[in-house]
Amino acid sequence: MPTHLEHFTTEVTPAQTPSRTFLEISRQAGNFPTALARVPEGSAEVSVWCSNDYLGMGQHPLVLAAVHDAVAKFGAGSGGSRNIGGTNHRHVELERELADWHGKDAALLFTSGYTANDGALTVLAGTPDDTVVFSDELNHASIIDGLRHSGATKRIFRHNEVEHLAQLLADTDPELPKLIVLESVYSMSGDVAPLAEIAELARRHGATTFLDEVHAIGMYGPEGAGIAAREGIADRFDIIMGTLAKGLGTVGGYIAGPNGLIDYVRATSRAFVFTTSLPPATAAGALAAVRHLRGSELERQRLAENARLLHRLLDDADIPYKSSDSHIVSAVVGDDTLCKQASALLLDRHRIYVQAINAPSVREGDELLRIAPSATHTPTDVKEFAEALAGIWRDLGITTASARRGSSSPVKEVV
Repeated sequence: MPTHLEHFTTEVTPAQTPSRTFLEISRQAGNFPTALARVPEGSAEVSVWCSNDYLGMGQHPLVLAAVHDAVAKFGAGSGGSRNIGGTNHRHVELERELADWHGKDAALLFTSGYTANDGALTVLAGTPDDTVVFSDELNHASIIDGLRHSGATKRIFRHNEVEHLAQLLADTDPELPKLIVLESVYSMSGDVAPLAEIAELARRHGATTFLDEVHAIGMYGPEGAGIAAREGIADRFDIIMGTLAKGLGTVGGYIAGPNGLIDYVRATSRAFVFTTSLPPATAAGALAAVRHLRGSELERQRLAENARLLHRLLDDADIPYKSSDSHIVSAVVGDDTLCKQASALLLDRHRIYVQAINAPSVREGDELLRIAPSATHTPTDVKEFAEALAGIWRDLGITTASARRGSSSPVKEVV
């Protein structure tokens, strides 16, 4: 009988180990989307087309200045958890700014978007203990984990299907407390949830709503406050969850909502209480990013224009993609080997980096290139990218029919 460690060194074969490779890159501040990548022949300059720093705020002069100033004043780290020595005034300022951004009473910072969802939902979905949670089947792994850790009863509704959610709500005891959890922009498909219809269902059934706006904040709505704000219904979602790591270009996560709810999470969420807080410099950089984006439309306009151009060019090339709803342009390959080959050829031939996405991030047979044009790309960059992708699509013989067949496959929540 092998020991636990021996199991991994003698019993698990390479064929049983999921294949994940990572390209080592060094993004060049002041020159995004350019990066230096380690390739077999040494180091090469590449153009990054899969970054989540959608607006380029990770290199914005105001953000960098705020980070440098905070490092000089406060040092590299926070020194402790928020409860014990780790609350800096930059944390407090950022939470107030985020709450105001979303029109909520209060906000609470976490060390990542993942821990924000997991840590908040673990306590919110589990309180009261007879809560029934209604969750979109394509919700992020952090949402799935938070709901699992809560122990709450779950009802999974088909992706963006309001009718299915309505039926599940109708079939549930009206006396039980209810929580609806969804994303506004979905990270792999790039499509947008029918927020108004879901908000109306929540009102009708007395359900609390938890909206993950991770891939929307900064990019959509007045002042970049997200899709719900764009639709004029942000007040109809009780809790807004967001990240500092995408549109704001730093790292961290947060929730915003009513005072009592935020106080409860602050006091009871283990993911918040028992971890070192964000470095003050990170909070300062994120604060500078929020304040800039609340007053600037330039970055959002550039991102939208690049996304629209890429959608049109891929349509012209007959390359299928998941959705035209957002800036996330997921070109469907539908085969793991072909997807990895396409990614490798883009890098080798054109010095373009797009990561191949495979299971468990997507269902087997639904492999894709998750393309993310950014505000730092130029229209010429977009045209050259589309031409490069079309050439590789032809060379690999990726057929439109097979790719669309993969894109139509249902994706079930991983539980």
